[in-house]
Amino acid sequence: MGKSSNTIRLELAIISHLFTIARKEWGMESLANPVQMIRMPKASASRDRRLETGEIDRLLEAAAKSKSREIGPIIEIALETAARRGEIAAMRWEHINFEKRTWYIPETKNLTPRTVPLSPKALEVLRLLPRKISGRVWGVEKDSITQAFGRVCQQLQIKGLRFHDLRHEATSRLVEKGWPRSHVRAMTGHKNSAMLDRYTHLRAEDLAAKLG
Repeated sequence: MGKSSNTIRLELAIISHLFTIARKEWGMESLANPVQMIRMPKASASRDRRLETGEIDRLLEAAAKSKSREIGPIIEIALETAARRGEIAAMRWEHINFEKRTWYIPETKNLTPRTVPLSPKALEVLRLLPRKISGRVWGVEKDSITQAFGRVCQQLQIKGLRFHDLRHEATSRLVEKGWPRSHVRAMTGHKNSAMLDRYTHLRAEDLAAKLG
């Protein structure tokens, strides 16, 4: 499966950073950075798909009847944590701290581990899940999450919604709640405000309501 231009840009930036570290900190000054010799793909346009009124209730109701029984709880965790699909798929019980209400994510897309606070709703969802001998929270891989979510949307004839849009939705909700941007970034794992802005889509009608 092909990767988006933004994913390619991020991965190339990580590779470039490694070469920079090797030259500056490891004394490998003669090492050439291959990333500087290629043209970066153009950044793709950011998606602004938000959940419409009633969609989440319909999604969860249909998910409960899906042959993939885990997709419903996975949708809820995605909306409560703003986590990436791969991060959710890799969840392990040993990284969930119910007492501190946190979830430690050791491996992330940008290679920086982070600890995510868990809402009461997220904790409730997790407490209701059966424990697996493997220690994994879910019994599905990330591609299976995409497929199961796609089937639910197709069944409901919901157009233009992808699983990754739940991360956009969750991020936007945090901003709408008035969270400081630094707190939102700590939650989502975005490295800077520019990257966070690509995931924040505020509804014009909601902003209009704030005008009085």
